[in-house]
Amino acid sequence: MAEEKSAKKDIRPYVPPKECPKCGSRMANHADRYTCGKCSYTEFKSQAKEAQTEQKAQDAKKPQKPKQGKKDSGAAV
Repeated sequence: MAEEKSAKKDIRPYVPPKECPKCGSRMANHADRYTCGKCSYTEFKSQAKEAQTEQKAQDAKKPQKPKQGKKDSGAAV
């Protein structure tokens, strides 16, 4: 009757699509580029990788600001 499937399905985790930096809508994923259908913004994947690498390098150079807790109101009694 029904044949057994010998190959397992390749299950991948959900990765949300890239958002357009101009209008905020989701971008289409092509083989060599990301394209926004709403505003026609195009970003090539090779440029995207370079931009991410540059951003990481700039973030590494910036000193980390310490997180501040609640500020004192300064009201003395």
